[in-house]
Amino acid sequence: MPRAKSGKVTHRRHKKVLELTKGHSGARHALYRSAHESMLHGLDYAYCHRRERKGDFRRLWIARINAAARAQGLSYSQFMASLKKSNREINRKMLAEMAVKDPEGLAKLMASVSSENTNAQAT
Repeated sequence: MPRAKSGKVTHRRHKKVLELTKGHSGARHALYRSAHESMLHGLDYAYCHRRERKGDFRRLWIARINAAARAQGLSYSQFMASLKKSNREINRKMLAEMAVKDPEGLAKLMASVSSENTNAQAT
């Protein structure tokens, strides 16, 4: 009985790993052993950072909304509190998008929300 060799399978597995580590530097994309370790770390970082990215974007949106609110004489927290009091459900992503692409519309929204709250407090 001939000896069973797994040359094809091993070669395919190695090619798969080397393809995944294509942009890595040095031996980390050329030699299988170090490439495999590099691949494992890379996949681990990708998993962790997918969750981290959500917080990064939230921080970016808050910074943009805060800048737009301060231009109208409000702080971020005052603006968000007045939005909640007026029962307007607009998420931070949309508010940040408005701050960048439609600052006039956001200014109108801020003015209407703050005027509603001053009227509600006066009564």
